[in-house]
Amino acid sequence: MNIQNVRLLGVAAAATLALAGCATSPGYSSAPAPSYGGGGGYSSAPANCYDCGTVTRIEQVASGSRAPSATGAILGGIVGAVAGHEISSHTGGSKGNQNIAAAAGAVGGAVAGNAIQKNTSGASYNVYVRMNDGRTTVVTQNDLGNVREGSYVRVSNGKAWAQ
Repeated sequence: MNIQNVRLLGVAAAATLALAGCATSPGYSSAPAPSYGGGGGYSSAPANCYDCGTVTRIEQVASGSRAPSATGAILGGIVGAVAGHEISSHTGGSKGNQNIAAAAGAVGGAVAGNAIQKNTSGASYNVYVRMNDGRTTVVTQNDLGNVREGSYVRVSNGKAWAQ
């Protein structure tokens, strides 16, 4: 294995790690958004929290992934193989090096794709919240945390957070 092959494998490994970093749930912050004040209320909850309310109902919408279990690995492998081949061809690699980089990219992509799919499968819940000002809102989330029917919550970033 020459130095160029080692370099290509390093690039493929870095690309794999970058894809694996995408395996987190996007768009959810662990901290609730700040209160904006306002809002008289229909509940005994503090009236200064516009985006707060009480959970009236929770229903499970989906259980498990609807995609076949190998879908993430297959798609990740295809993307990784193409990326590895393209990186090698643009860095002046020979046909043999391009094939090695494509194989390494396919393996790395399959591992990353499988991790991403595992992270996105599971149950989803519709959480119905009666807001302090009388509005009713529904958020869909993958985990409930400490949220139960009757819980006082803040709705932020598309998720109900227990207060």
